Amino acid sequence: MNLALAVVAELDDLTVGGLINGYGIEGSSHIYGLFSDTVVSYEMILADGTLVKATADNEYSDLFYAIPWSQGTLGLLVAAEIKLIEIKDYMRLTYRPVHGKRPRDLGQAYIDSFTDPDGNQDSDKVPEFVEAMVYSDTEAVCMTGRYASKEEAKKKGNKINSMGWWFKPWFYQHAQTALKRGEFVEYIPTREYYHRHTRSLYWEGKLILPFADQWWCRFLLGWMMPPKVSLLKATQGEAIRNYYHEKHVIQDMLVPLYKVPEALEFVQREIELYPIWLCPHRLFKSPYKRMIYPEAGFERHQRRGDTPYAQMFTDIGLYYTPNPILCGEEFDGVEACKQIERWLIQNHGFQALYAVTELNERDFWRMFDASLYSRCREKYKAIGTFMGVYYKSKKGKKTEKEVREEETKLHETAYMEPEEA
Repeated sequence: MNLALAVVAELDDLTVGGLINGYGIEGSSHIYGLFSDTVVSYEMILADGTLVKATADNEYSDLFYAIPWSQGTLGLLVAAEIKLIEIKDYMRLTYRPVHGKRPRDLGQAYIDSFTDPDGNQDSDKVPEFVEAMVYSDTEAVCMTGRYASKEEAKKKGNKINSMGWWFKPWFYQHAQTALKRGEFVEYIPTREYYHRHTRSLYWEGKLILPFADQWWCRFLLGWMMPPKVSLLKATQGEAIRNYYHEKHVIQDMLVPLYKVPEALEFVQREIELYPIWLCPHRLFKSPYKRMIYPEAGFERHQRRGDTPYAQMFTDIGLYYTPNPILCGEEFDGVEACKQIERWLIQNHGFQALYAVTELNERDFWRMFDASLYSRCREKYKAIGTFMGVYYKSKKGKKTEKEVREEETKLHETAYMEPEEA
């Protein structure tokens, strides 16, 4: 029917409930926002068993704005009404190589690749899909896409890349070829473009099966990719679990767009991990201050990518083993996570809560805003029935009894202590 979700997450195992209660982003998020921003209404079972429907303008509007990022701690989400958009059969994708002297240069080139220089972020000049991959501290590839009809894609001279076949090169490696061959354009079937990162799990597949990107393995066994993430987690031993925690990084840093050059310098200096995924997204103003929110007064500065109703942010995806580990040097994954969290708090950034967090409770609520979430927890009687979002996100093994005792002792007002200067 040439209809699709406005924000289509790339990996097959991601669920609607997880993308709403947690975090969902795609290359179209610089237009439509995060996945939860495309939801029109929620149906939720509250702690007392009541089924309610929450929209942006009904009696449960506070709940509507509190559900995203709440990690299922306000109630049981049982239905959602989600916007659809009209699409076309192909994606016209442009690969632009970027070479710089330092990470800051790559960050600025990424900003310039999709923002309108005249400040009109709603103009036709803005591409429909945007992402970038940073391959080293001096090299990156920026990709911008627009929907294209079947007739346009099949015109003489246009190249069609059906990348969905199991034997095709992994997308991040295919995009990397632009660093040598220069800028190029190709047409990709839209459904295959949506799932461009699925087979290789971005680039984590290279660590899970180091030979899986070789041509012979792709041809003979590529149809088996990717391995089921839930199965890998269920079967990994304590040693592998500790390795991922201490010697590996899986984090998403959500930062204001204008801070991306500075953030890339920080990652190079403190972690030195490549490739890095960059994906922009809007953070909309709303009637309520949600857990994640734009900077106060952002609209006055008129920075690239911003509009009067939304501030442009970027997801900086860090998913790999840092170079010091690969070189046999010492690396403390726990301390690296803490450094990321400190930097985010200082720069009005946010940490995706599916990942490991080392934040204590006070710093957690310095990073996120608790006011609306806490009111809804109390108003809809979630306390004592559903675990608080901090405890649900926090690394460690707390029993439900321990969590209830802790919450009873602290109560929700402890979340709203004045932020330290």
